[in-house]
Amino acid sequence: MKIFNHNTTLQKFFFIAMSIVCLTPFVSSPIALLLGFGLALIIGNPFEKYLHHYIHLLLQISIVGLGFGLKLNEALQAGKTGFILTIISISTIMILGYFLGKFFKLERPLSYLISVGTAICGGSAIAATSPIIKPSTKQISLALAIIFTLNSIALFVYPAIGHWLHLSQEQFGLWCAIGIHDTSSVVGAASKYGNEALKVATTVKLARALWIIPVSLLTMFIFKNKESKIKIPWFIGYFIMAILLNTYFPFFDQFSSVITVLAKSGLNLTLFFIGSTLSLQTLKAIGLKPLGIAIFLWVFISVGSLLFIMN
Repeated sequence: MKIFNHNTTLQKFFFIAMSIVCLTPFVSSPIALLLGFGLALIIGNPFEKYLHHYIHLLLQISIVGLGFGLKLNEALQAGKTGFILTIISISTIMILGYFLGKFFKLERPLSYLISVGTAICGGSAIAATSPIIKPSTKQISLALAIIFTLNSIALFVYPAIGHWLHLSQEQFGLWCAIGIHDTSSVVGAASKYGNEALKVATTVKLARALWIIPVSLLTMFIFKNKESKIKIPWFIGYFIMAILLNTYFPFFDQFSSVITVLAKSGLNLTLFFIGSTLSLQTLKAIGLKPLGIAIFLWVFISVGSLLFIMN
């Protein structure tokens, strides 16, 4: 029950105040997500219609900032480690998602969006392939709601399992990058686990995000739509540029730690915004069949990648 339905000024005050709190080092990534969801549940979100654009922009800026905390050799090593696992996981999830969609007679566009969101990078992959397969607005909303809900759960579950299994920083970072859908939750969970985990997770996940390009081309062939344009995640190029500047220009050493701290704060604010866009109405609208398929794919990739990494 929202308590400030008729007082927009109070809503805005509390929302801005909590946004500032999420920028402090006292708030972790999972807590920022919870605060956003709780605040939206109690008082509503007065900025909801504006936030979706800023969520993507803030996430991209934060990711680029994290690049200043990496050296080129670290990035190459992490990318090399996750390359084979990325290929195996993407192809497996896309094939499995196709057959599950057929078996449960789920609408083809919705089934495809869930599969590509799970296989590559959550909301970004859904946004990239939607103009190609032309799903209904409801199908896009459902796919995003499912992916963001599972992302929110992963933000809490993954670090707990990682500590329980005594995963190393590198193991956990790689597992996050493969098993969690969206980049924001990947980086959020990894940052909670440790700095080394964050470096591995960020690099592998962004390398994984580049698979949007070949998968979009394949999608155009499958859905026979040659008129659509492919959305390329250009910000990954800026992330690579940040790594190169931090590696080859000692001048940036004196600023890199500050930039990294600011980037982590920006990520927390991003997760707060994401949490504030979730609602009980959205969650109630999710059907059992699409949710069941999404959970199965997520558990499959989570368990499968974890066993692969541990062995």
